[in-house]
Amino acid sequence: MLGSTHGTLTTDFRARVEACGESPRTAVHSSAAPSADDAVPLDVSGRPLYAEVPDLDRFFRPESVAAIGASDAEGRPNTGITRQLIAWAERVGARIHPVHPTRTTVFGLTCHASVADLPEQVDLAVLLVADPLPVIEELAETKVKFAVAFASGFAETGDAGAAAQERLGAAVRGSGLRLLGPNTNLNAFEEFREDLDGPAIALITQSGHQGRPVYTLQELGIRLSHWAPTGNEADLETSDFISYFAEQPEVGAIACYVEGLKDGRAFLLAADHAARNGVPVVAVKVGRTETGARMAASHTGKLTGADTVVDAAMRQFGVIRVDGLDELQDTAALLARARRPKADGVVVYSISGGTGAHFSDLASEAGLTLPTLSQAKQDELHQWIPGYLNVANPVDNGGHPVGDWRGRKIIDAILADPSVGVLICPITGPFPPMSDKLAQDLVDAAEQSDKLVCVIWGSPVGTEDAYRTTLLGSSRVATFRTFGNCITAVRAYLGHHRFTAGYRSPFEDAPRTPSPSYRKAQALMRPSQQLSEHAAKQLLRAYGIRVPREQLVTSAAAAVRAAGLVGYPVVMKASGPQLGHKTELGLVKIGLTSASQIRDAYRELTDIARYENVPLDGILVCQMVERGVEMVVGVTQDDLFGPTVTVGLGGVLVEVLHDAAVRVPPFGEDQARAMLRELRGHALLEGVRGAPPADVDALVEVVLRIQRMALELGDELSELDINPLMVLPRGQGAVALDALAICR
Repeated sequence: MLGSTHGTLTTDFRARVEACGESPRTAVHSSAAPSADDAVPLDVSGRPLYAEVPDLDRFFRPESVAAIGASDAEGRPNTGITRQLIAWAERVGARIHPVHPTRTTVFGLTCHASVADLPEQVDLAVLLVADPLPVIEELAETKVKFAVAFASGFAETGDAGAAAQERLGAAVRGSGLRLLGPNTNLNAFEEFREDLDGPAIALITQSGHQGRPVYTLQELGIRLSHWAPTGNEADLETSDFISYFAEQPEVGAIACYVEGLKDGRAFLLAADHAARNGVPVVAVKVGRTETGARMAASHTGKLTGADTVVDAAMRQFGVIRVDGLDELQDTAALLARARRPKADGVVVYSISGGTGAHFSDLASEAGLTLPTLSQAKQDELHQWIPGYLNVANPVDNGGHPVGDWRGRKIIDAILADPSVGVLICPITGPFPPMSDKLAQDLVDAAEQSDKLVCVIWGSPVGTEDAYRTTLLGSSRVATFRTFGNCITAVRAYLGHHRFTAGYRSPFEDAPRTPSPSYRKAQALMRPSQQLSEHAAKQLLRAYGIRVPREQLVTSAAAAVRAAGLVGYPVVMKASGPQLGHKTELGLVKIGLTSASQIRDAYRELTDIARYENVPLDGILVCQMVERGVEMVVGVTQDDLFGPTVTVGLGGVLVEVLHDAAVRVPPFGEDQARAMLRELRGHALLEGVRGAPPADVDALVEVVLRIQRMALELGDELSELDINPLMVLPRGQGAVALDALAICR
């Protein structure tokens, strides 16, 4: 195989890995999660800060199994399942006890009439019955640890089925056992090849059929260790298995097919647990085109559809999201087996200048780093490659050196370069005997190198000996069939190791007690109401976010006095609890420079409000802030993940470009800055067309204060929208010019 995957280990985990003969993962986290015996710490909202890892050892390796509803009658569906369970129990060394009320034997085994008649306490009960609920109640009395329910007709069928599933889940929660399913299948009891070694892939799927491509990787020599088909997830869910698999010493990568997440917070805690242990999680998550959009009063709410948040959350916690099952196969296989890279540099090596140029364009566009080889290295390569060919990267050998002793020299020289971490050789089609020798040279070089060697075998046939025997038979070369899958996998491989090398769990710094700001903010909240702009800005002030000098007035004379105190020119706005976007109603006046303009504006604003039947709490007379970059920062509630924080280009651009980045609290300064780098318009913050650079540090500080607000007011704040947040030139800060807040 390609060697062991590196990551992190607690002391106990390291000992278990070394006992199994695998190389321990390199430590990447700053502090270990609490053991199972420790109380799990909670954040300020009372939510856990670490994944609670279930002990599933007896699920995958039980000592005793009950098959409830077992049958050996020909033609019945339960008969085939019973036969497979008996074979699986024999493979894992478990005793199996058939249970059926009308049979005395099943396949020659003694059959018991009920759960109560079982001769021993069993670890796992497999329910081959149409209604698992009564059986769950029986199992609870006999202290069974785990159960699997195959029955369908639950949440997948509509409201009535969802209600039935909730009753099943409630029964499980009160029973002390853990349930896989309902609406699951036999994939957990598949036969895995025992003749394969090296780090393995652990597979989690909500649809069993969608896991078949990964399962068949065994035929290419890639080891699988577990398969968890989670079904409807009435109890055990994807996150439980991620947390468990991340602690298994044989698991090099976790591959997931996810149709829906049951609990967003639990998923992020599981992803965090995997990141702490350095175990890559690769996922296909369906639903990219499902916007999940809802009507929202704030710009922020309109920017973040459900899949946008899922995508951002996965990226934030290091989950590698891919689009297709073929990408899931190739990416998980590479991540499971490849050693930690020595460098980020990728060199493309080919016998064709066109092939090298084509692949290099695609790789560069995907964000891979293709360093220009040093002049000394180029001179070395030109010992074996004609001088008129390009060897700067991509390296074009012209073809002929592949057929003799020079081919291996070239590959070794490239791999010896300290800037090179990955060598990729696209072989677009077989051309024996040269392609056979090229494949063998790549395999031999990879065996003696600690760097990753990838080959793309472009032949659509796939029966060639160079492919089937030489490349697929190698324990060190990663072989792909398409350019796209190779680029996706290599990018994920380099990205994963960059991520885990500096990983610090964001949950480490999550607030655990309310801040003084929270106590001030609570007094301003109005349940189920939208706050006026004036009240929303007071909320911002409570969290130390700067707002303009302003006064709320209820008469024209007071407005004139306020303008004198604030300083001309001023902005005047209507302020009321039912006002959202005031500009469309003509309820904002800017650039006012005299008392007469103030009085006229006051009269006009109050007249419009009366005409539109909009109640006001007064008119705001505000300092006018003109110079800066307009941004939007806000909080919305996501159905899965709870409060989320969004930052993007503000003002009118928010309506046109929808250029925003999202994170799920908690997160630190590094993630706040990463959000800004994700924006297509981030160059505006750096200063364009003579404009000075913006105060990015102040913007980051606002984002961090808003995420603290989101954490502390998560149960009380439905939406928050600062638009625009005027980011002033460097060193001058950022000012929230307008704000909208809706309480829950």
